[in-house]
Amino acid sequence: MSDNELPEGWTVWNDESEGRRILAYRPDVFDGGQFPAPCMPTIYVAPGAPNRPPAESEVGTPTVWRVEFFLEPDVQLTSPQTFDTRDEALDGARELADEFAAGELDFRGAYQVPREEYLDELDELTGRAD
Repeated sequence: MSDNELPEGWTVWNDESEGRRILAYRPDVFDGGQFPAPCMPTIYVAPGAPNRPPAESEVGTPTVWRVEFFLEPDVQLTSPQTFDTRDEALDGARELADEFAAGELDFRGAYQVPREEYLDELDELTGRAD
């Protein structure tokens, strides 16, 4: 999956050959100026089951791939998804990126403590503002 295959605003942030891939949303604005860098929406594709330490996931041959979508390090937008192959996981990650870019994912609902000002700005950035 290249940047050309991703919806507008998404980029391949990191790509390990046959390993982990990280997709980032608008790194040009999550630079600490307009938006806080730790709040950059990020989709992780990695071998191993969710909720396992990264080093443990790399031991042996992975039998499962996971896709996780974070709005911030401690704010997960969707439940982790698992796939049988890396290609299936990459397709799943692209679908999540498409849904986010189309405004179909409720990022406000992911926050236990609402950050209204930030979320209003994120609405504008993603085109969800009315």
